[in-house]
Amino acid sequence: MTILVTGGAGYIGSHMVYALIDAGEQVVVLDNLSTGFDWAVAPGVPLVVGESGDQDLVAKIIRENGIEAIIHFAASIVVPDSVRDPLAYYHNNTVNSRALIECAIKCGVRAFIFSSTAAVYGNPIEIPVREDAPTQPISPYGWSKLMTEIMLRDASAAHGLKHVILRYFNVAGADAQRRTGQSTDGATHLIKVAVETALGLRAKLSVFGTDYPTPDGTCIRDYIHVSDLVGAHRDALRELRAGGPSATLNCGYGHGFSVHEVIAAVKRVSGVDFQVEMAPRRPGDPARIVAESAQIRKTLHWQPRYDDLSTIVEHALAWERELIRRRAAHDAGRAQSLRA
Repeated sequence: MTILVTGGAGYIGSHMVYALIDAGEQVVVLDNLSTGFDWAVAPGVPLVVGESGDQDLVAKIIRENGIEAIIHFAASIVVPDSVRDPLAYYHNNTVNSRALIECAIKCGVRAFIFSSTAAVYGNPIEIPVREDAPTQPISPYGWSKLMTEIMLRDASAAHGLKHVILRYFNVAGADAQRRTGQSTDGATHLIKVAVETALGLRAKLSVFGTDYPTPDGTCIRDYIHVSDLVGAHRDALRELRAGGPSATLNCGYGHGFSVHEVIAAVKRVSGVDFQVEMAPRRPGDPARIVAESAQIRKTLHWQPRYDDLSTIVEHALAWERELIRRRAAHDAGRAQSLRA
């Protein structure tokens, strides 16, 4: 049987595809390539360019490939952008997901794994935040994901679709073999931005808000290595195949780092003392959010391998250098072809 990965040409999705292929699974990718890259898809894996909300296309993929499970990553993810353009986020994240869920049910897909977010919690009262904490998003991005969670749970109760909802905390790092990583131009992920600054790709790094109610005044986040995150998806797929119940689970390590602490780690690992400037808060950013991770460890028997900030930074830095090497090789090849 085959697994459909929506958004499989993007940052997390491309790591997921490699992990599935490494495990001997059959995979098909659906991606509109708005933020993903065709080269990021593992060699030999079919890539269908299209929308996850296109029910005719999705039904065709399911039918022709014998799709057993869907792992749904396709989404818009930048919180400030969602504040500026909420309707685009509700369309891409919620409307398209509703269409995909309906298509999965009609076509007899057995398992559905949904990429959700810690943004559904908003500014949680208790830290670390548990899965049963109140869901009170403070951004359209968080609301768009929570709406999809609700639709998935209700549709699954009515139609028997087994599912796992994984609420991501802050995803960072890259494939240890440098096969893929965060490659989007203008990305807003802190560690990505920091390593780009360390390598001279950005003139400076901005710290958005230094007056939060945290020890050093900057936001605190639970950073999870992307490879541990996709490992949680593989564990979720295994449990669903074994007849396990549907579940909603946090994906984080259970401890956090402030923005200043992350910047210090990047400076230490890279050996570069790059420029940092203070800037006003961004809308939609909670002060502190850290996962309670006991439930995912118990339910999925999840055992992370990269729970170390320096390792996460090292892998992100190695991938950024790999991107520089690839771009230089591409430019050299293009220049040579123009001279020929």
